[in-house]
Amino acid sequence: MSAPPLTDLERRVLDAVDTAALVEALADLIALDTSGGAETPGQEHVAEFMSEIGLDVDRWQLDLDALRRDPSYSEELDRAEALGVVGQLGGERTAMGGDGPAAGPTLVLNGHIDVVPAGDLARWSVSPFRATVRDGRVYGRGAADMKGGLLSGLFAVRALRDAGVKLAGSVIVHSVVGEEDGGLGTLAAVRRGYTGDAAIVLEPTQLVLAPAQAGAFNFRVTVPGKAAHGALRAEGVDPIDRFIPLYRALQDLERRRNQRPRHPLFADMALPYALCAGTVRAGAWASTVAESLVLEGRLGVAPDEDPDAARRELEAAVRDAARSAITETAGEGAVEAAGEDVVDPAWLRDHPPVVEWWGGQFAPAATDAGHPVIGAVRDAFAAVTGTPPVVHGMPYGADMRLLANEGRTPTVLFGPGDVRRAHAPDEYVEIRELEVATKAVALTAMRFCGVAD
Repeated sequence: MSAPPLTDLERRVLDAVDTAALVEALADLIALDTSGGAETPGQEHVAEFMSEIGLDVDRWQLDLDALRRDPSYSEELDRAEALGVVGQLGGERTAMGGDGPAAGPTLVLNGHIDVVPAGDLARWSVSPFRATVRDGRVYGRGAADMKGGLLSGLFAVRALRDAGVKLAGSVIVHSVVGEEDGGLGTLAAVRRGYTGDAAIVLEPTQLVLAPAQAGAFNFRVTVPGKAAHGALRAEGVDPIDRFIPLYRALQDLERRRNQRPRHPLFADMALPYALCAGTVRAGAWASTVAESLVLEGRLGVAPDEDPDAARRELEAAVRDAARSAITETAGEGAVEAAGEDVVDPAWLRDHPPVVEWWGGQFAPAATDAGHPVIGAVRDAFAAVTGTPPVVHGMPYGADMRLLANEGRTPTVLFGPGDVRRAHAPDEYVEIRELEVATKAVALTAMRFCGVAD
């Protein structure tokens, strides 16, 4: 089926997309370092821009104490304050205190202002917080993940306004904090009532239309040891030795989980639900047997999987690995030579590894293949580019799950940039992708929300 032809008004909207101004605005936003929980200056900047382009703006201080009591709350950074920012075009502004619903559907556009730290600056060929434009790309921290996507949404709304479009429904734009460490900002927006009939989270998908996202749950495994002077190593208990079979058990768990039948949107991926051991820390002194080892990682979860069952499976793998170590150690007999590293099985039995779930807890999410928002994005993309989009699942966690699961808002991921460039030195976004995303989102909003007579 071919995409619906463009009307004269739709062509006017697409012509109103100002790519040069978008790139300039992205450079201004990249210059604001919003890593480490320091998002407020960026939020203030976005709120001012929303007002400039004619949106009704709601900005509010998040009630962090109330949010921390929410069952869906997760966070890794300890913030003292955070700012919520939402702009709206059209409708009756029901979430902002209006008297009634919009005449047509409401579409939510969601983007996060926070970025991960730049890391070792020696690994960058450009300044991470001063945008560099070259070879058709914009370089800088957050260019892809996801200040570029957020601005694509805002410039799509600006194009609607500049073309004189009066929507039958409304578009709500979330600019949120805390996505990278758990989704604090989107949860706050959802709890404040900023939901809709559908949503687009403007994550870097390389313009792939993603109606499903995998889950990702942070975990921590602590392996107890017993400190001793390094010269008397046999009198201590080395948690590093205990960790090696545990790590192999986690690798085996990852393999088994990814050999199972997969969600159709992830079927062609070699490792859609990765289990990553991100950090391993042990010991406090070179000549002391470490008194504990701590592994922190993330567990990938399928869109159609029970998150609690996935957590229990990892806990069981750790528990079974420890039990195997107890059995193997008990069969080794007594220590026969000084310095031989054989641990009393009673130590392992009485000091088992401890599993905790901490930080970002990104549940999986999926939208039914027949939902109108999927068709709207697909047809808009085809109208802009002349070809249909690739439809695929995304293996990373995102705020889609808060809109879909908590806000009961059918949601897709769609935006400019490559997630492979996110979180890395020399992060960039293609200017062409910024332009295509902006036009496709503008056209989607126009068609999904309808145009008032």
